[in-house]
Amino acid sequence: MSTGWDVSTRTDESIEDLLRRCAPQVLGLLIRRHGQFDACEDAVQDALLAAAVQWPEQGVPSDPRAWLLTVAGRRLTDQWRSDSARRRREDAVAAQVPAHEMVLPGPGDERAAQDDDTLTLLFLCCHPAVSEPAQVALTLRAVGGLRTAEIAHAFLVPEATMAQRISRAKQRIKVSGAGFGLPPEPERSDRLRVVLHVLYLIFNEGYTATSGPELARSGLTDEAIRLTRQVHRLLPDDGEVAGLLALMLLTDARRTTRTTADGAMVPLAEQDRGRWDRKLLEEGVALISATLARSSLGAYQLQAAIAAVHAEARSTQETDWRQILILYKILDRISPNPMATLNRAVATAMVEGPQAGLDLLATLDADRRVAGHYRIDAVRGHLLELGGDPAAARSSYQAAARGTISRPEQRYLEAQAARLRATDDPEPG
Repeated sequence: MSTGWDVSTRTDESIEDLLRRCAPQVLGLLIRRHGQFDACEDAVQDALLAAAVQWPEQGVPSDPRAWLLTVAGRRLTDQWRSDSARRRREDAVAAQVPAHEMVLPGPGDERAAQDDDTLTLLFLCCHPAVSEPAQVALTLRAVGGLRTAEIAHAFLVPEATMAQRISRAKQRIKVSGAGFGLPPEPERSDRLRVVLHVLYLIFNEGYTATSGPELARSGLTDEAIRLTRQVHRLLPDDGEVAGLLALMLLTDARRTTRTTADGAMVPLAEQDRGRWDRKLLEEGVALISATLARSSLGAYQLQAAIAAVHAEARSTQETDWRQILILYKILDRISPNPMATLNRAVATAMVEGPQAGLDLLATLDADRRVAGHYRIDAVRGHLLELGGDPAAARSSYQAAARGTISRPEQRYLEAQAARLRATDDPEPG
């Protein structure tokens, strides 16, 4: 007799991965049936938590998605039964939702529904009524399937703080009256840019954590890549989606070489390029090469092209810095950004000399968006060192170390300053 549970060992996908894959599918189906993003999202989180507790002991159900949908649906029913307005809600749902949408999609149309809901959920989480930090948190929870505690841990804030941020985001979406569906053009294109920016922020926070004892948080980079792959699968002809995915792959390929065994930071110039992930590099280069051949240039494509030039060089000395400088100039022209200018200063120094790079870097000192940012001091220290001024370079490295709250970056910058102090000290008489 079948119990509906698969107690065999699943070697191809962990329970955690399975839950994250199912989360947006189940949430999308519930919202399509009932509306009320906030209530449905809470119910799905309850179902995910129940699965995380039960499945390791009882085994994975033969139809995990249906199990989660059933449990989440019961949570909604329990919640609404205790609400005095239950009947009005049911009447409203019956009037608004066609009968065929109240039925779980069959095998023939299941994939289309799942894919459509994932993209729709991303658009909903990145609603313009929601602040940028809340967009990131809500995307990780609703689409990524991460629990509030996991998100709070990733961003080093108390769980209660993150819970409030997510709650406010859901409330703003509710107040906005946003329906569950892809927005019309041109709002859809504007919203897609926000979606890609949120995924970019998630990746960057994972690749170089803004604070804490570790340089990176691989869980966030993995999740950003996973979600961006989904968007690329749904929008394969969008150049910027492909560019963002290529950028993530090419950047993440360096993951294992960015720190030493004890967690110390290793800069790009000192990384063992032979240990870079060749599979990710080849996929990223192929993706950006194909995209540039058929799409108009965008910021993510340009950044991916720059990463590809780095990936194809065997060392810093053999890097085609002239090509990188040209790409950064184009990037700075079509998408002005102080961080792009910061990176262009390094490329300028490698092509035209350290002083040219320092002159460009000085233009950022009056930019209120980045004035006093520790990375400006870090780059200035590097360029001053290249220019033969160790004392000034040491001072810049020290200022950068004081400005960052990432402990690995802080240790690296302090080490750079200490190294220059040792080389700059006069010989004892």
